[in-house]
Amino acid sequence: MARYLGPKSKIARKFGEPIFGADKAFEKKKYPPGMHGGAKKRRKLSEYATQLQEKQKAKYTYGLLERQFSNLFKKASRRKGITGEILLQMLEARLDNVVFRLGIAPTRQSARQLVSHRHITVNEEITNIPSYTVSPGDIIGVREKSKSLEIINKSLSSRSAAYPWLEWDETSLSGKFMNLPEREQIPENIKEQLIVELYSK
Repeated sequence: MARYLGPKSKIARKFGEPIFGADKAFEKKKYPPGMHGGAKKRRKLSEYATQLQEKQKAKYTYGLLERQFSNLFKKASRRKGITGEILLQMLEARLDNVVFRLGIAPTRQSARQLVSHRHITVNEEITNIPSYTVSPGDIIGVREKSKSLEIINKSLSSRSAAYPWLEWDETSLSGKFMNLPEREQIPENIKEQLIVELYSK
């Protein structure tokens, strides 16, 4: 399946946030891309443009394609509750995102690659579908043969962030998805209500 493989720093600069993680190039140039950078006076974005930009930000942050994101929103809108929050919870419950949050991989993109290459297990079963939805109580681990992989060990050695909805076992290199996170627990700077308004048009 096609993925965005273009310059990530340029996208991060467009949104004014390091949405793909730590980025030295972004830190050096925090102004928008283009020959005029931040010097150029930019028109105030229309309501539609603001909503579209927020959707694009969420899409790039979690690494989804347009159709995937649209289908996920439809599923979220069919569930009871606040659609925007449910959408973010569903994004957080994706296997590639959980692998990233647990610190097994340094980025969501590398987490997706680890899952696709059959290095990750869910409840001791190898799962190679990055979009697989993790359920509360599921155990996400590193396949026995993959525990010596440099990318995994390097990522785990620099692991610092801990999330209240995830539990990590250093001994077994596995984590438990305790529950769906509350909105205030999700650190991503995404205004989900704007996305809901965009799809409601």
